[in-house]
Amino acid sequence: MKPPQVIYPKEPKTPKQEVPVKPILPSQVPQVTQSLPQLNSASEWISKIRTWLPNNANDKDGWSQDIFQAFYSQRISLNKENICATIAIIDQESSFQAEPRVAGLPQIVRKELESRREKYHIPEWVLERALNTTSPNGKTYAQRISALKTENDINHLFDDISNDLPLGKQLLEGHNPVHTGGPMQVSLKFAEETVKQNPYPYVIRKTLRDELFSRRGGVYFGVAHLLNYSAQYDMMKYRFADFNSGRYASRNASFQMLVSKITHQQLDLDGDLLSYKDGEQSVSDLQRVLWKISGLLQMTEKEINRDLTLEKTRDFEGAWLYKNVYRLGRARSINMPYAIVPSITLHSPKISRRLTTAWFAERVGERYQSCLALN
Repeated sequence: MKPPQVIYPKEPKTPKQEVPVKPILPSQVPQVTQSLPQLNSASEWISKIRTWLPNNANDKDGWSQDIFQAFYSQRISLNKENICATIAIIDQESSFQAEPRVAGLPQIVRKELESRREKYHIPEWVLERALNTTSPNGKTYAQRISALKTENDINHLFDDISNDLPLGKQLLEGHNPVHTGGPMQVSLKFAEETVKQNPYPYVIRKTLRDELFSRRGGVYFGVAHLLNYSAQYDMMKYRFADFNSGRYASRNASFQMLVSKITHQQLDLDGDLLSYKDGEQSVSDLQRVLWKISGLLQMTEKEINRDLTLEKTRDFEGAWLYKNVYRLGRARSINMPYAIVPSITLHSPKISRRLTTAWFAERVGERYQSCLALN
């Protein structure tokens, strides 16, 4: 059954007719612990969500409606835990700014341009001359770079450079240094994958990237990334960690630790079971260790590799490899939880200090608990 669609002609507005709401609690979300009065319409839910938004959220009516729409159109359970988890992520990632400002964007773009210039052996004076030409908005490209404040500014700048300047496509097409955007900082790649699987509830006015950078689109894809997948997590902190590190990273990190304990081999607990370099798969340390115990697992290397390709899906838990590793663990009295927070140091052009996934999950968790404490 396809999820219900609510398509607004222009800006989202509160529906004139009440939309009956029958929340479905799928197995993919934690069990509800917060008691709420029965809410039966869209307007009731939107009004309730508004009361849980932090004081720093401007246009609370707009935010609460976009959050409701993201849940309703994707048939994700409407409950306080899920909504507060969404609010906590938005507050952490953007402080409820639809287009959050990012420090150091001019330096980030200059660094990327310089890297591309060197790769293609373009003289420095050629690049500088190109950047001092007038762009479609009347300012030079150099002036626009100096004035960059948001990710969407970079988005429009790179589009104009690619389409307007000689060698622009060669220099920049597909090399935007900022890969995530919007109020929940979701990647364009994830958004593209999502719309292939589920109908997007709004009319796409320009491009999907523009939608991702908008409030309504950023919330929609952020909610999808956070909640619209099935996992046996008993605490939200693992979804927060997954939001930062990738789906099932918390489950996979526990699997990595179990393999490490069984084999007495040190492994990174990053939640990535396979390794990729420049888009091409390479042999990971986990693979090598698993190959060494293929006899104990009663599996061939080919079968191990096959099951590892399921790392980003719930199906991995039903694979022979997953079951056999846990069987070996039980035989050695090694008991591991379903999930642990991955050990990852975060790297991004937008990050200027040392941060980890554990830090991210903890900070979001604090905001989450504050939201749950509200009536």
